[in-house]
Amino acid sequence: MTTEKQNEANVLVKTKIPNEEIDRRVDRLAQEAGKQMNIAGFRKGKVPPSIVKKMHGEQLKQDAEAEALREAMKAAYEKEGIDAADVLGDPVFKKFETGENEIEAEILLCLRPKFDVEGYKEAVPSYDVPEVSDEEVDQRIATLAEQSAPLVSLEEDRPLQEGDTAVFDFTGYLDGEEFEGGSAQDFELAIGSGQFIPGFEEQMVGMKKGETKRIKVTFPEDYQAENLKGKEVEFEITLKDIKVKETPTVDDELAKKITKKEDATLDTLKEQVREQLVTEKLSKLYNEELKPKLLEALVDAFEFDLPENIVEQEIDNLANQKAQSLSKEELEAIQGNQEKIDELRESVREDAVRSVKATFVVDAIAKAEGVDVSDQEVGQALYYEALMAGQDPEALLKYYQKNNLFPAVKMGMIEDKLFTKLLDLDNAGKK
Repeated sequence: MTTEKQNEANVLVKTKIPNEEIDRRVDRLAQEAGKQMNIAGFRKGKVPPSIVKKMHGEQLKQDAEAEALREAMKAAYEKEGIDAADVLGDPVFKKFETGENEIEAEILLCLRPKFDVEGYKEAVPSYDVPEVSDEEVDQRIATLAEQSAPLVSLEEDRPLQEGDTAVFDFTGYLDGEEFEGGSAQDFELAIGSGQFIPGFEEQMVGMKKGETKRIKVTFPEDYQAENLKGKEVEFEITLKDIKVKETPTVDDELAKKITKKEDATLDTLKEQVREQLVTEKLSKLYNEELKPKLLEALVDAFEFDLPENIVEQEIDNLANQKAQSLSKEELEAIQGNQEKIDELRESVREDAVRSVKATFVVDAIAKAEGVDVSDQEVGQALYYEALMAGQDPEALLKYYQKNNLFPAVKMGMIEDKLFTKLLDLDNAGKK
């Protein structure tokens, strides 16, 4: 066994195992197995090695090879002073050939990079806390007031228009017959919301209270009800009332209503809205400018060797993502063409290298800063994400667990938590 240190993160182990050594190991393994076997015609534990080899020869050979390779790897660890905890992923077999006299193997060990993160704070960019004008605050409060305003019946005698809420009865007819689920009484619909199928709300515009009207619409081809897909139907509509938002008064009472606090005032509401707007602007600034700038600066600040297997995995990942954006013709040209596949992988190599490097840099600095994210926090974040998207939280969690996506989510959360700390964003909005 010999070792060849390619760099600080990759060690190539070369070993040659004589066939006689494999045979000796097979004999020993067969003898040990025979002591545990119970075969008719032989006393328990007395099964001859020759019988065991005849029954399980191929498996014994594989076990003997694996055992010899493990011993070679152990010797390599000792020779190079490698801690098993620093080995990332499975060893990569660069070569495994069975010759007439020996097995020749070359195995790449990929190690966790070790580097000094001293000086990382110098990479943190400076920034100005976004300002919020009085006009922006007033505009946001006006929006909140409108959203919280109740609907009231329109006193003015005018036709229904976009933005109004119509209260109406309707009955749907398919080929002259009422269809199931096509009728309702005192239904409320915000005109312009797009809640109903295309053309329905538009044809209601202009109706007056008490008016009855028949309209024709066509259900979409992908409509959920099979009997209505792509079908033209007729609706009889009777408009019973028109509701509009009550004009809100911006005062202390509105502040109490919005904040749900009895001691709230318009001034405290304005201060709360101002802080919220600053937070929103900071979040936008962080995602669009500060985060990418800080990540790029940190990646450029340190130089160290990367484990080959992790880089190759990221190349595969990015190549697959890029392939998904290719046209059908481009994909067909790549399939089965190794040269084209290699070109695709090389096109993402630089991005993959920077991505892997960023992961190790962020991980190292997070440890230096004492920043971590628990598995429970990851689960809670995914659960909340599923709820906000209207998905089944339990199903989403199982999907992430099954596809081993938790580590990537966790790393992303650690990155944001670390960068928020380095940029002091939690206190920025209070300055």
